[in-house]
Amino acid sequence: MQNDLCYLSAVEALAAFKARKLSPVELMHAVIDRAEAVEPKINAFPITRYEQALAEAKTAEAKYMKTDGRIRALEGVPTVIKDETTIKGWRTTFGSLVFKDNIDSYTAPPAERIIKAGALIHARSAAPEFSCAPYTHSRLWRVTRTPWNLDYSCGGSSGGAGASLAAGSTTLANGSDIGGSIRIPASMSGVVGYKPPYGRNPDSSPFNLDHYNHAGPMARTVADSALLQNVMSGPHPQDIVSLRPKLRIPSELSGDLKSWRIAFSPALDGFDVDPDVAKNTRAAVEAFRDLGATVDEVEIGWNKDEIVRAAWAHFGTIFGPWIGKVMAQHRDLMTPYAVDFAERAQGMHVEDFLESLEIEGRMYAGLGKLHQRYRLLLCPTLPVPSVKAGKDYVDEKLKINGKPQDSICHWLMTVCFNMMSRCPVMSVPSGLASTGVPTGLSIVGRTYDDVSVFRAAAAFEKARAWLDTPARRPKL
Repeated sequence: MQNDLCYLSAVEALAAFKARKLSPVELMHAVIDRAEAVEPKINAFPITRYEQALAEAKTAEAKYMKTDGRIRALEGVPTVIKDETTIKGWRTTFGSLVFKDNIDSYTAPPAERIIKAGALIHARSAAPEFSCAPYTHSRLWRVTRTPWNLDYSCGGSSGGAGASLAAGSTTLANGSDIGGSIRIPASMSGVVGYKPPYGRNPDSSPFNLDHYNHAGPMARTVADSALLQNVMSGPHPQDIVSLRPKLRIPSELSGDLKSWRIAFSPALDGFDVDPDVAKNTRAAVEAFRDLGATVDEVEIGWNKDEIVRAAWAHFGTIFGPWIGKVMAQHRDLMTPYAVDFAERAQGMHVEDFLESLEIEGRMYAGLGKLHQRYRLLLCPTLPVPSVKAGKDYVDEKLKINGKPQDSICHWLMTVCFNMMSRCPVMSVPSGLASTGVPTGLSIVGRTYDDVSVFRAAAAFEKARAWLDTPARRPKL
């Protein structure tokens, strides 16, 4: 029963709280007990605040006992905040020895909204140094692993969020995504990760002004993702790009997909794809056909070499130089992948950034034309189930189907949709690989059409449920 409580969805927990069939204190105890049992194996929580969360759970319990109490959207729900998202007076290390003792002076909009909605923060979720890697390990906090197979990474950069959701040591989590950092760990840990359209959810400067950057929800179910997305979204006085009016995802997402036309790209026109990923993606596509949708395999007209060149030019103009400023004084404290990221940035010029924008324009010309005919695009979230835990893939290259991948951008299919920043994208589990590690399916919507993505994901989840029974959960 205790383990079932750990996997209770936020929507179910809130209903049980309101019916007085479950207390926030009971749920928090269950989640903390689970965290203490699994943390030695997965290492998802570098910083915990269990005693404070239990005290806050008692306050939430008292609110539910009052007949006239004002109940907020996430009142009493155990939630983790990424060790990158700042909270005034709290410790945020950015996964770096450089900032190991940092105390924040500012609360970022994602954390502000989650806390104001009544969520109870019992831990910080692990991230790689400066959130610049698609796997989660650092010299400060060591290696975080997917609970499905401890030899493999949980992904990154919101890796601790994905791992803890899959392991049952949190109910909700926030994430950030500048190259796939929500969707990569969602795929590698078998949970739901949503990258909203650029501007939908407010974030902190300066990266709120980078159109690759997105703040978004991570959860075990589509309904929970919608619940947290509705908390995080909407205009914010500290973020000029935050969109108005606020879009609310409806709580009722049921319905068939008959008459829906959906496109399917097995490799985004050139990425090397692992056979298990390919098999699970095609099985997921068949599930959409069974739901009544017409799904056609398509070519978008993209060029992988151009994508990689454009991604590195963009990272080399904004994100890389930000890390480079730290490297100039603290190189000896940094991880090899963070140093490599910053060094790649040093070779970029403004002309390269201009070319990256031109490439993005050509890419959207292909995708936009496709979306005139098709409501959604389906593709693998990643070309591999996962990568070995603790490896930097700097000197040694990742191989897919025997082919070395020169850099992370050569295997990050996710970064394509940071370029296509106004398109909403959700990663949902598509199956398990032979290693026991999950694989992910990306559902890509037309620009700013969040609701169609959620509706399609909800229909797929109903047909192909995940994490809903002990048999479909990690065996930790």
